[in-house]
Amino acid sequence: MELRVREQTLAELATTVPGAVGVLRRHRLDFCCNGARGLVEACAAKGLDMGPIADEIEALARRAEPAQFEGLAALSAAQLADFVVGTYHEPLRAMLEDLLALAQRVERRHADHPACPRGLAGRLHVGAVELRSHMDKEERILFPAIRRGLGVELAGPVAVMRAEHDEHASFLEELRLLTGDHEPPPGACNSWLALYLGLADLEKQLQDHVLVENHLLFPAVLAGERS
Repeated sequence: MELRVREQTLAELATTVPGAVGVLRRHRLDFCCNGARGLVEACAAKGLDMGPIADEIEALARRAEPAQFEGLAALSAAQLADFVVGTYHEPLRAMLEDLLALAQRVERRHADHPACPRGLAGRLHVGAVELRSHMDKEERILFPAIRRGLGVELAGPVAVMRAEHDEHASFLEELRLLTGDHEPPPGACNSWLALYLGLADLEKQLQDHVLVENHLLFPAVLAGERS
């Protein structure tokens, strides 16, 4: 598979190269809200050596396996909206409830531990309220309009959703700060381990969710394509 990795945006790499999402996520390169950045610019902003990262992605591209999101490119905007709801919205609601319960338990039982993520449950609660509101607006207003075939008329609501996606990215960064990059301390109990594992999964699912909307669904809607 021929691919000029150094000339691609993060979103293009994430949606066309199988395994690239894992590489970008490992290096904390934001391929969702900042997916329009090129690999060169993104690495420079992070102070990262682009060479090894580009080499790793190029090696993945040569394997010529189906990309994680490749099949989505052929879907209509309405089908993409349905995909987002079924793949991300429904599981996310349950995930947030479970994580909040775990965070409350860990903070309550390990309040005296130096590594206790104090304030995590409160931040999760606020973030969960914001995420539920965001998903409700998409499901009740934006997505039904997309299914009716509206396009550029939805520029305003799409802009609001994009802005809220930026807020979600900040939320994920806050969770990392509170948990030391989701690294449990030695001897952490099972609840603590499950909490941090779940937070890492939340980050993955939310980033993938934003990627599909920002770089596949919304551009198709505003361009009047695949309605």
